[in-house]
Amino acid sequence: MEITKVAVIGGGTMGSGIAEVCAKSGVDTVVVEADAAAAEAAQRRIDGSMDKAVARERLSAEDRDAAGGLLSYATSVDSLDDRDMVIEAIVEDESIKLELFRRLDEITPDHAILASNTSSIPLINLGMATGRPQQVLGVHFFNPATVQRLVELVPSVATDDQILATVTTFVQETLGKSTIVAQDRAGFIVNRLLVPYLLQAIELYDTTDVSREDIDNGMMWGCAHPMGPLTLCDLIGLDTIKSVADVLYEEFKEPTYAPPPLLKRMVSGGRLGRKSGRGFYEY
Repeated sequence: MEITKVAVIGGGTMGSGIAEVCAKSGVDTVVVEADAAAAEAAQRRIDGSMDKAVARERLSAEDRDAAGGLLSYATSVDSLDDRDMVIEAIVEDESIKLELFRRLDEITPDHAILASNTSSIPLINLGMATGRPQQVLGVHFFNPATVQRLVELVPSVATDDQILATVTTFVQETLGKSTIVAQDRAGFIVNRLLVPYLLQAIELYDTTDVSREDIDNGMMWGCAHPMGPLTLCDLIGLDTIKSVADVLYEEFKEPTYAPPPLLKRMVSGGRLGRKSGRGFYEY
């Protein structure tokens, strides 16, 4: 099966980035948001991103116009009855995702692949909410999706091998990304390794006199990381980090995944990172 028509559910930072990648790769792409205002915000986000790429000479004006012509916006999943693949990129809440996958199973054509950009929720749970668990898998992009080359592919035990092969071909050859295949366990590969590192950086900042700048510079200058862990925390969003850490701790029961007190305080106090301007650094 060839994937030529895609829908992205959720037009936030990740969803808009995924949609932009798809459209710039020549794929007919629908972005679905909760209401008209959110859909308009998603369109502004994508248009602004492509305009910046043109200004920086990373995208031609012709290609920008072609990508824009492949993008459309909707406020209901009812319009997705012709899609080959749907990529869910909504809030990291299992109950909300389960309800969405049940609805997508009713609306989308029988051949459609249902994918999730989740960073922590078991794909088998999402698959079993549908009548087609063999066509459900994780397609986990990294922020910013337009720049980061990696996509984690996460088949569940029910995912058909041919579906994984079809999605691998689509992500690699159509979208031009690099893929790794992860086991359907909380955190997959990258977040299972990354989250303890970020939590340790937060704990170090909270319990010592080491400055945030020295923590970040230490990892950038000493380990060749492109950004320090506290800057990365702000970029990802502290609420997202805590949510993923909670899931990891629930599954593995290892202290290394337990959110430190400072992270809990910052999230409960509304300090959510770069998107709110109130993370470890002010923006």
